[in-house]
Amino acid sequence: MNANKIPHRIYLTEDQMPKQWYNLRADMKEQPDPMLNPTTLQPATEEDLYPVFCRELAHQEMDATTRYVDIPEEVQDFYKMYRPSPLCRAYNLEKALGTPAKIYYKFEGNNTSGSHKLNSAVAQAYYAKKEGLSSLTTETGAGQWGTALSEACAFFGLPLTVFMVKVSCEQKPFRKAVIQTFGGNVIASPSNTTQAGRKILEDNPHTGGSLGCAISEAVEKAVSTPGCRYVLGSVLNQVLLHQSIIGLESKQAMELIEEYPDIIIGCAGGGSNLGGLISPFMQDKLTGKANPRIVAVEPASCPSLTRGRYAYDFCDTAKITPMARMYTLGSGFMPSPNHAGGLRYHGMSPILSKLYHDGYMEAVSVEQTRVFEAATLFAKQETILPAPESAHAIRTAIDEALKCKETGEAKTILFGLTGTGYFDMTAYSAFLEGRMNDYIPTEEDLKPGFESLPDIPQNHF
Repeated sequence: MNANKIPHRIYLTEDQMPKQWYNLRADMKEQPDPMLNPTTLQPATEEDLYPVFCRELAHQEMDATTRYVDIPEEVQDFYKMYRPSPLCRAYNLEKALGTPAKIYYKFEGNNTSGSHKLNSAVAQAYYAKKEGLSSLTTETGAGQWGTALSEACAFFGLPLTVFMVKVSCEQKPFRKAVIQTFGGNVIASPSNTTQAGRKILEDNPHTGGSLGCAISEAVEKAVSTPGCRYVLGSVLNQVLLHQSIIGLESKQAMELIEEYPDIIIGCAGGGSNLGGLISPFMQDKLTGKANPRIVAVEPASCPSLTRGRYAYDFCDTAKITPMARMYTLGSGFMPSPNHAGGLRYHGMSPILSKLYHDGYMEAVSVEQTRVFEAATLFAKQETILPAPESAHAIRTAIDEALKCKETGEAKTILFGLTGTGYFDMTAYSAFLEGRMNDYIPTEEDLKPGFESLPDIPQNHF
């Protein structure tokens, strides 16, 4: 197709929307190491997960062989309220940069949650309702996941308790209000409502909290409440499965305009957006059909891939969840209070950790002032105010496009615009008023987290 004829936004029709999710593990040459039962230190079974997750989600978590999973009709119907999402050509950004690169982004912010998180939230709420559960619990950091899940739970009539990282709860009161509008009960974490929260506050009364803290509280409430289960918005295999719809739509839309990305870029916190965006392109890489560069972008203040250890670790601060082998800063790691850009989790998806460890993808870390510089430039050129998380990918996409300007190469770049930043104005204001500063943890800062890692030999299995 002639480049001049490519529209700014490429939409699939409802009928073209994928009817199946793609399970990336089915094509991985080597599987991630198994989760471990924290009591026995043996591989966790599907049954081990039943007290925490509903049964279908526990099955999806453990299924490494089913390549494609049918999307239930009820979930497809919900998706049609905001999907397919557009693939956009960033013509104005390209012009502003003076680059020969072609820049595309998959925009996931066209729903009330303002992010990609709704893709998994509706699936998890659906399976919980189908099983007959009476309530759900979860955690949220920046607030997108809590918002998305409150929407999904409201739709399926499920009460929801959201443990929101305390510093985010304070920085984003309107995100909290949206969750409450959809019926979610918001508790700032760590709190006095759980044993895990009380212990964390006893050890560190002034902590701003972390996703690890909030997960501990949410899991504790789930396992101690009849008819209640816990759901997670990132990291897990099941979440990457649901989010594969992002990449499947992206690839399908690019095929319509006869394009294929040379570089695929996604922001990386726990891995949900990145894993979803890259999934069908990584399939091509694993099967030898193509060899795109795949780049994960994380904050310099929470650098799990670029500075973390590839080791078994707990997924929560109170150490009550199964252990996963992943790139991690230690389950006790607390991001700096001035960390404004989201992506706060101490570890990375086991699937993505394994792919990174085996050399199938790259990782970079970026300082938050450079992230917000990219966010404001993008907003001015493309008229979308990006979420700070998304702006990490924008930063690196701009950097790659400027490299193309230097070399004269007309590479095709695809990045994930995971959502909008309308509830992040405190952070934007700090940047615009010159009050934002960069924090990069020293080796001494990271040492306590590494020292807290479980003593599991690398060759345990």
